[in-house]
Amino acid sequence: MRATMMDYPLTLTHYLERAGTLLSDREIATRLPGRSIHRYRYGDCHRRARRLASALAKAGLGRGEAVGTMMWNNYPHLEAYFGIPCAGGVVHTLNFRLHPNDIAYIANHAGDRFVIVDDVLLPLFEKVRPEIAPERVFVAALSGEPVPQGYESYEDLLATGDADDDLPALDEGDACGVCYTSGTTGQPKGVVYSHRAMVLHTMAMCMAEPFGLSQRDTVMPVVPMFHANAWGLPYGAVAAGARIVLPGPHLDPASLLDLCEAERVTFAAGVPTIWNGILQALDAEPGRWSLHPALRTAVGGSAASEAMIRGFDRHGVRTIHAWGMTEMTPLGSAAVLKPSMDALDEDTRYAYRARQGRAMPFVDMRLVNDAGVVPWDGETMGEVQVRGPWIAGAYHDSGELGDKWTEDGWLRTGDVATIDDEGFMKITDRTKDLIKSGGEWISSVDLENALMGHPAVSEAAVIAVPHAKWDERPLAVVVLKEGEHTDGDALRDHLAGGFAKWWLPDDYVFVDEIPRTSTGKFLKSALRARYEDRLLPR
Repeated sequence: MRATMMDYPLTLTHYLERAGTLLSDREIATRLPGRSIHRYRYGDCHRRARRLASALAKAGLGRGEAVGTMMWNNYPHLEAYFGIPCAGGVVHTLNFRLHPNDIAYIANHAGDRFVIVDDVLLPLFEKVRPEIAPERVFVAALSGEPVPQGYESYEDLLATGDADDDLPALDEGDACGVCYTSGTTGQPKGVVYSHRAMVLHTMAMCMAEPFGLSQRDTVMPVVPMFHANAWGLPYGAVAAGARIVLPGPHLDPASLLDLCEAERVTFAAGVPTIWNGILQALDAEPGRWSLHPALRTAVGGSAASEAMIRGFDRHGVRTIHAWGMTEMTPLGSAAVLKPSMDALDEDTRYAYRARQGRAMPFVDMRLVNDAGVVPWDGETMGEVQVRGPWIAGAYHDSGELGDKWTEDGWLRTGDVATIDDEGFMKITDRTKDLIKSGGEWISSVDLENALMGHPAVSEAAVIAVPHAKWDERPLAVVVLKEGEHTDGDALRDHLAGGFAKWWLPDDYVFVDEIPRTSTGKFLKSALRARYEDRLLPR
């Protein structure tokens, strides 16, 4: 017997057209650089995205050619998320927090034919422009200032398009987007997403678990649209028909809380750096903001501490801990408790919520160490390896696969974890960040999360530094909350109840800030270089 289903391609064009026909009245609100709010509807976005697709085609954009975007989270960027791939092009989000040399390399490596830039980012773009060669650069003038000489207007580009032009017939295997990894060593590497991968990823993230996006939601992607597809939220929100709030360039805690309150946001997502600052603002002024009672947040990009999850619960905001990476489109797992866990005691439930959770549907997951595939016993550590329909099988134009993929086709994530018999993953470290002291492994992530549970600590990074006797020992680098004071002895006492003595850091360094990558993760390589002699004999 053969299947009798239609051969219908899974492409983003479907989501765009559905937004225009069935969801046209849903609102999209953008906070502009001057802090005023721009509002329009899905129907407006649909027509403008189609005009963009038409205009790009008339400008000569070919199938599979990239269009770079250097933009904040705003409505023209959302139009580009749909208009470029539905024209047959590839939307290439440029991470403007990278060094200009890296941005230039990425734009050239992807072959960006055109670039769309926010006017407020033109000073940054000017540093890159001499090193790249796009045919045309279009400026989205959201600040109200005229487009500078030497650039073209995004609005003028749209005026050359026709929303009634036919969109090209696309294959679900066609490329729709490309993001570049922001590794700390070597050149950034491109991950090219297919329409099929993006459609399946979108459907999975809209499921009741983990995020349950619906038309009743107001969704605010705080995670930048230039990073890992904003975790797929622009596509997920449109597919679900949610009201969308885009915060623009104003990402300080007070501004985000003001926007959450004014727009009655029910779902927001971002990295722990953002949420730590927001939690501290809520704790400092607990009566200042009246947030929607249904507000929930997704936290990922790096580990969310149990203390942060508990802290948001105190304010009536539920936190969902998620995990993934650029090579995974990016969602891989989420910590949503099983019904059978409702009977567990509170501390155990919090411990589960602070883990990275269970794999998403269509994400196969295994742990591997030197002995082979690791049992799911909650104790044995191994590198997380994954495969699935929205997981990269190679990098763009990179030649050899290197050691990133196994011989049997699994992606090596570089994360070290345990998985218990419930299927809950707990990341213990990155392979490059594990601390091997006297032949035994120490998890820097566990120590960091515990340190950030101390009431005086804002952030903490634990690194391996050379030691004459033990090869490596842990060193804690700590940022204190404003107005708080503590010392290494107090932090050691705080940790002593939960860790073996040999796990405890040998020293504690107090700093004003911890260096970060362009995506907000701790830049531990810089810390290791800075403190490599800290524990060696002088």
